[in-house]
Amino acid sequence: MVSRVRVWLNRTYAENVFFMDQLRRNPDDRAVEIHATHGDPDSPVPAAADTCEPEPEGLSPAAYVEYALAQCERRGIDVFVPRLHQAAIVAHRAEFEAAGTALLAPPPEAVAVFHDKVIAYEAVQAIGVPVPPWWRVRTADELVAAVEELEARGYRACFKPASGAGGVGFRVITRAPVSLAQLSGFPSPYVPLGPVLDAVREADEPVDWLVMPRLEQPEVSVDCLTGTDNRVRLAVGRTKNGRRRGFTLHEQWLEPARRIAEGFGLHHLSNIQFRMLDGRPVLMDVNTRPAGGLHQLALCGVNAPWAAVRLALGEDPGEMTPPFLGRDYTVVSGPRPLLPVTLPQQRADAGTLGAVPAPAPSVEPRTATGAPA
Repeated sequence: MVSRVRVWLNRTYAENVFFMDQLRRNPDDRAVEIHATHGDPDSPVPAAADTCEPEPEGLSPAAYVEYALAQCERRGIDVFVPRLHQAAIVAHRAEFEAAGTALLAPPPEAVAVFHDKVIAYEAVQAIGVPVPPWWRVRTADELVAAVEELEARGYRACFKPASGAGGVGFRVITRAPVSLAQLSGFPSPYVPLGPVLDAVREADEPVDWLVMPRLEQPEVSVDCLTGTDNRVRLAVGRTKNGRRRGFTLHEQWLEPARRIAEGFGLHHLSNIQFRMLDGRPVLMDVNTRPAGGLHQLALCGVNAPWAAVRLALGEDPGEMTPPFLGRDYTVVSGPRPLLPVTLPQQRADAGTLGAVPAPAPSVEPRTATGAPA
């Protein structure tokens, strides 16, 4: 009898509830039990897991590694998919292996390269992958110089944190003042240069931004599955152009993604993003973790999360090619269950509106229906 596989995801993105669903619906019909830890009680991830615990707050990276090792030993974790404190965790891979846990994450050298976007751009450019022009900016004067240089070349300038993920902090510089048209519409990433300069000058400490041209669509995110032998097993591009999404196997996107994944040893799952500049693809970002949209490859007949877990367990899935490319699609939101809350919540009950305490969240094993196991 084949034993179950116990997988832990720590403080992951809400969209990874679909990652968890795909692990359970794996083509090998292998039993999978999922443990989740999270700091947000309103994330759908804990409710989607079989067991869950709140993440401890305020731990240093070193203290978090000790916490994670204890979790793996206590929970009998076979595969750990770390997002929070990934760099610290992969530096202790041997200790996790000694505890019987495989890390579904790249080695520390690869994580370090892509933690800082400037270091990443320099490293990737050195192996021949095109990158956009960029400036590292820490002061208002440096920001003005970078913006003026980009505008002189005919580009619109944008900036984002030199280290970060998920588009947090991305803004596009404009010379136009705020207008009523902007205020009456949805919030946009466009910010006037003047207020940005004022904010930088008045800040208590320097900023650390990457300034570059605003890149053009389409955006193509290449999901890669790479073995510890530095050989890519799977590479599929997910295209984004406005609301329209699709898939591609065109080598103009896949070839540079493979070069990065294999050249830097991005073991297991990574996501390599490109956009267009002057009519050619250039690198936008590299994520050393599973992308939130990875589950969308199911539309191409591929269960990438399960293939990655197999690879982490030493069961090589071999070269993988999608049996077909799914049709174009868009992404819409939908409801997912949450754990009960411990704070009072308002509800109408027998004609009386009042505060009714909800039951405390369960951390006991649950079945797929949410009932106690």
